[in-house]
Amino acid sequence: MEISNILDYSKEELAEIIKPSFRAKQIYQWIYCKYVNSYDDMKNIPKEMRENLKKNYVLNPLKFVKKEISSDESIKYLFALHDGYTVEAVLLPMKKEKVDEDGKLIHLTKYTICISSQVGCKIGCSFCLTAKEGFKRNLTAGEITAQVLEIKKDNNIAQNRRVNIVYMGMGEPLDNIQSVAKAVKIFSDPDGLAISPRRQTISTSGLSKQIEKLGKMDLGILLAISLHAVDDELREKLMPINKAYNIESIINAVKAFPIDARKRVMFEYLVMQNVNDDIKSAKKLVKLLHGIKAKVNLIYFNPHIGSQFQRPSRNSVVAFQQYLTDHGVLCTIRQSKGLDISAACGQLKEKTDRELANDKS
Repeated sequence: MEISNILDYSKEELAEIIKPSFRAKQIYQWIYCKYVNSYDDMKNIPKEMRENLKKNYVLNPLKFVKKEISSDESIKYLFALHDGYTVEAVLLPMKKEKVDEDGKLIHLTKYTICISSQVGCKIGCSFCLTAKEGFKRNLTAGEITAQVLEIKKDNNIAQNRRVNIVYMGMGEPLDNIQSVAKAVKIFSDPDGLAISPRRQTISTSGLSKQIEKLGKMDLGILLAISLHAVDDELREKLMPINKAYNIESIINAVKAFPIDARKRVMFEYLVMQNVNDDIKSAKKLVKLLHGIKAKVNLIYFNPHIGSQFQRPSRNSVVAFQQYLTDHGVLCTIRQSKGLDISAACGQLKEKTDRELANDKS
């Protein structure tokens, strides 16, 4: 009999199945605040209850397989699931710790954790390494939350240290909307990791019907659209999903999406040499985003083995950014991280699978 993953349960759900119900909050705090790795460490939980928890609920649904540390201090993780499938997650230091002239702390290191929502992916983007393996299955809410929990443990990031979460690893988050929505709520529980929905960004390839569904849930999260092209002809070549959800449907769904008045909808634009890095594309993008409180994030394409696309020149990316900025569109260039390790999504998994295959041959 397969036992359940305790991380799949919200605090309220635990209170329904664990009696007396106040024990649920204690267990929750042991897991998410004190980072225990064994039920035996839950000292204020009665021994009989701990034994029952051991029999019925897995505490650690992920097994560490490998990590790669970049010279820029970003860390790529590969985790194994209970059925042997593997998924990636990434820790990205966004701002380093800063002190003043007297050694007084101004702010601590700020982190973003990029997590996966599926094993493989159905979307089939031509530039994405994850697409090569196809779709295997959805992750549960507990398998999603465990990625952040394990990374915080591994780096001694205290429970009260807030991090930003981006659902932008392997898989399409909105193709697994129920588990992702539940993970958002588990992350934000004040008795757990207490990561506000405003610190959580769901990145989608543009499933407009699911964007509408997510909007009706009104979770308070931020939204990022993986756009990558400004006309349907090119986007269909890069992202076959565009045949079902074209650019117009995405823009309409975004306009109806509830967003905090202080925030913007992010449009991710993966820049590829001689594909979408020209000023003509920049002009079309300005027109496309008219009337949307948007921010464009330009991303350098990270080449990988077998890819047909190339990394763009710095000059073309800067010129693209400058055109958008000059025409009233907030635009940033994402600082490339992990170029000396398996930076592209799915790259560490693919490399590890290849090494294992070579070892067996």
